[in-house]
Amino acid sequence: MEKAIVTLKKGEGRFLKSGGLWIFDNEISQVSGEFNNGDLVTVQDFDGYCMGTGFINELSKIRVRMMSRVKGQEITEEFLKDRLLAAWEYRKKTVDTSSCRIVFGEADFLPGLVIDKFSDVLVVQSLALGIDRMKDVIVRLLKEILLEDGVIIRGVYERSDAKVRTQEGMERIKGFLGEPFDTNVLITENGVKYYVDVEDGQKTGFFLDQKYNRLAIQRICKDAKVLDCFTHTGSFALNAGIGGAKEVLGIDASELGVNQARKNAELNGLEKIVRFQCEDVFELLPRLEESGEKFDVIILDPPAFTKSRNSVKNAIKGYREINLRAMKLIKDGGYLATCSCSHFMTPDLFTETIGQAARNVHKRLRQVEYRTQSPDHPILWAADESYYLKFYIFQVCDEK
Repeated sequence: MEKAIVTLKKGEGRFLKSGGLWIFDNEISQVSGEFNNGDLVTVQDFDGYCMGTGFINELSKIRVRMMSRVKGQEITEEFLKDRLLAAWEYRKKTVDTSSCRIVFGEADFLPGLVIDKFSDVLVVQSLALGIDRMKDVIVRLLKEILLEDGVIIRGVYERSDAKVRTQEGMERIKGFLGEPFDTNVLITENGVKYYVDVEDGQKTGFFLDQKYNRLAIQRICKDAKVLDCFTHTGSFALNAGIGGAKEVLGIDASELGVNQARKNAELNGLEKIVRFQCEDVFELLPRLEESGEKFDVIILDPPAFTKSRNSVKNAIKGYREINLRAMKLIKDGGYLATCSCSHFMTPDLFTETIGQAARNVHKRLRQVEYRTQSPDHPILWAADESYYLKFYIFQVCDEK
């Protein structure tokens, strides 16, 4: 059957023409031909110029997600295998692949798809209808590619339970893709061991995007008293411990996360150095200040305070508050590691917010380094949404 044809309005498709992979509903003039949601369609400009092939979904504001910019390209198994092979070869060049993100959606030209590798387990997250139809084939092809490299995958788990699936008209689902297996997976990263709960952990089970940011804090934590806020399952706190900290306190509001963090501390023989507490960070920081506590290093790794443009103002208040409180608790000449994982909190806005916090408490910041997400979460310059993680390390000095 001939593909339906999506025709753009005159003057629209600027995002697509600059290298992006999305076409929004208000950019389309007409759709000619028959199709079902999730089908592949041909996209053309207002004047009939072919823009490539993508899959369509009338239930989504992102009406078409592009798979290829090549005229007449068929999306075959060979095409998909080439995309997956390119993604894997890139990871082999840029990161430790023992645990890494192998597919990062649009940044790997496989829109709506995330695949994480935790040791010998794959976790798949499908967020768009068109790619969801290809999911089983993609998993089979990726396992074949990895096997050719001597990497045997013992199990695959699906974590397509993100809320964004409902915007595509899909149910939120999770479960085994193939034979069941133990979903508590042991991984090692930066010399730190973790148990990753791929069934019930946040997102796909573990935040791989902070891999080298966690490594970066090890050297500043030697012989230090460290506070790790929003510790989740203890990853930054444990890197501080491995780095030679004399004492570490990790804080998180999730009892589940804190319990997992304690198990991870025991796994690394750090339970006497790295402690965890279940508390609300916003409530704890003022109490620590009142009690006169001081730390050599404070790490702030909060969840995204905003997931839309509409809530950015409230997010700014949240980021300013925690950074301000942290700076007051840091000894003169101590260090602050602070980050934001919200795409809508732009680098300029995040930088400005931290600067405001420093001015409010009369602190001077010396930037040690600025980092983003690990290279296995590549930033595609034509896809703004792929750039989301901002990570600073500062030395915090009193005004003198």
